[in-house]
Amino acid sequence: MSLSTSAVLASAALGDWDTVARLAIAAGLGAAVGLERELREREAGVRTHLLVALGACLFTLTGEYGFSGFGSKVDPSRVAAQVVTGIGFLGAGAIIREGISVRGLTTAASLWIVAAIGMAAGAGYYWPAVAGTLLTLLALWPLRTLAWVVLERFRPPEKRLVVELRAASSVGRLLEVVPGVRQVEVEEERDRRVVTLELTRQADEELVARLTDLDDVIAVRWRR
Repeated sequence: MSLSTSAVLASAALGDWDTVARLAIAAGLGAAVGLERELREREAGVRTHLLVALGACLFTLTGEYGFSGFGSKVDPSRVAAQVVTGIGFLGAGAIIREGISVRGLTTAASLWIVAAIGMAAGAGYYWPAVAGTLLTLLALWPLRTLAWVVLERFRPPEKRLVVELRAASSVGRLLEVVPGVRQVEVEEERDRRVVTLELTRQADEELVARLTDLDDVIAVRWRR
């Protein structure tokens, strides 16, 4: 081995503690984003986000330092590019279509950004990784509430009625009482069934009163 080659390998080497620190930072930042998703009971929580960030960091470290013995022929950015491509499959698995609703888009996006955070930590860009985590948490929590408050006053009235039934209750009786049902979405929970009805016209107080008189109805929500 020539002296120049030894110098290249020495410069490409990374200390053990520095490696562990990068992995720990990536795992901690990924877990911080996952905690917010866990509190909202989303499909991907702390462990999933932690593993995505940790895996992205490890791939980045491997691409940058794991193949240093092969010389300049190895491009470390190729491994990082495959991480960006591969995270799309995991994000797609978090997206769920339930009747007239689509859930999991925000969780898929959070998995995508967590992979980027892990890659930044693996490359040693600590401040961009921390800043990305803080901005992600801002978008998932305070910005969500602010957007809801600001945009709610400009939203048109929804022709949607949400009825909570007792567990194992029949939806047929509900459809007999509610006229003009366009679409139905049924979501099973532990002790109840949540039925979302898309109506052809806006619900009124008389309809809500009839629904609340049914034995199996626990609660009714609607908007003027």
